[in-house]
Amino acid sequence: MTDHAVVIVGGGPTGLMLAGELALAGVNVAIVERRASQDLIGSRAGGLHARTIEVLDQRGIADRFLSQGQVAQVASFSMIPLDISDFPTRHNYGLALWQNRIERILAGWVGELGVPIYRGREVTGFAQDDTGVDVALADGAPLRAEYLVGCDGGRSLVRKAAGIEFPGWDPTTSSLIAEVEMAEEPEWGIRRDALGVHSLSRLEDGGPVRVMVTEQHIGPTGEPTLRDLSEALIAVYGTDYGIHSPTWISRFTDTTRQAAAYRDRRVLLAGDAAHVHAPDGGQGLNTGVQDAVNLGWKLAQVVNRTSPESLLNTYHVERHPVAARVLRNTMAQVALRCPAERTKALRDTIAELLSMDEPRKRFAGMMSGLDIHYDLGEGHPLLGRRMPDLDLVTPNGQLRVFTLLHDARPVLINLGEPGGFDITPWADRVQSIDTKCVGAWELPALGAVTAPTAVLIRRRSPPCVADQGAGGCQQWQRDVINSATGAFSPGMLPWS
Repeated sequence: MTDHAVVIVGGGPTGLMLAGELALAGVNVAIVERRASQDLIGSRAGGLHARTIEVLDQRGIADRFLSQGQVAQVASFSMIPLDISDFPTRHNYGLALWQNRIERILAGWVGELGVPIYRGREVTGFAQDDTGVDVALADGAPLRAEYLVGCDGGRSLVRKAAGIEFPGWDPTTSSLIAEVEMAEEPEWGIRRDALGVHSLSRLEDGGPVRVMVTEQHIGPTGEPTLRDLSEALIAVYGTDYGIHSPTWISRFTDTTRQAAAYRDRRVLLAGDAAHVHAPDGGQGLNTGVQDAVNLGWKLAQVVNRTSPESLLNTYHVERHPVAARVLRNTMAQVALRCPAERTKALRDTIAELLSMDEPRKRFAGMMSGLDIHYDLGEGHPLLGRRMPDLDLVTPNGQLRVFTLLHDARPVLINLGEPGGFDITPWADRVQSIDTKCVGAWELPALGAVTAPTAVLIRRRSPPCVADQGAGGCQQWQRDVINSATGAFSPGMLPWS
């Protein structure tokens, strides 16, 4: 029997990011992936939002993605552009990059970290007990883990086998997307009509045509065919333009569902296994990757016996509301897609509102992921939010906050009196730095905040902050450092 501390089912972006996070923490983790290779049929998700780029920057790998994608203003609400170029972040943009390339880059990083990927293997079930999970594979090979994480998509076998409910809303519309050859010159560009939104574009000179077409009726759950695509095109354009030689064809709907619980004892869910929704706004992949980073440090703490198992409950507490908001805003965007004149009037009104600064910043913060706030109680405005990538002045020169996070270790940034915090008993768990900050403290969609005396960043932001005087900081120090030994101080800790 092969044993691992954590087995991840699914080698897509969420599973790969989670594996990387756990590997950085020294956790024995493996991925089980049904596909024989990292090759991905179809384009699927088409880019990264600003917050996800920040997360990758925190691990020192953002440049790998930026070098292969197209930097652009990609945030939008119901196709209404939302410019974030004035947001206080180094990455005040999005990145156009197809999922197959995103996966290849992540897989390369995970490979460098030594994570084994069992390719061409399919999980058929599991049984969990008080000490671990026995994972059943189709080929009969035994596999056991302390924890099992389902990153296996919207039809997640892990979620179903765990008996976790998946409530939500059935589809009201469906669309086909494909790459095909065409014998005739089509009508290029975007078309809106009574059925919905359609698009025809060429990937490159002489290359295949990318098609998106809304179907007259909600398509079946099975794999779509060339005939399905032909019929959908004829219904919209009056012709199928002689389509042939498809590279791939797939269907997406506005099915909207969310797991009732992200954890069942030793089994957890992340990414599409935990939430599915319409692709409007391009939030699915990004939400999944951020799920993985939130779960990664917590699961590592528990596996490494530096935090109690109850820490895993905070994963659902924090991430479930984030995805619930994504579900709500995608449903609203789908509703605004409706071609009826009354809906068009509403959409025009929304567009006018979003042209104003305050609404734009609020919606852009939501769509880019830069405004996420975990409710950790009252305190400094920074508490529960992302940590800004500030320039820090240290005795050894200037560096960025995100540079301190490349190894995914907690960081105590002391901005007050040098040597004010003695973390010697916990130096193997928390790195400490005495520094000064260059520039103002400003958060997207929130604005300027008062600089704290100290900040504890746990694996990733949001941070825990101290803005009291010296005496108050000593109590704060005891509170936050106790977290490294397993104590849980709800009012102070940055369960990020």
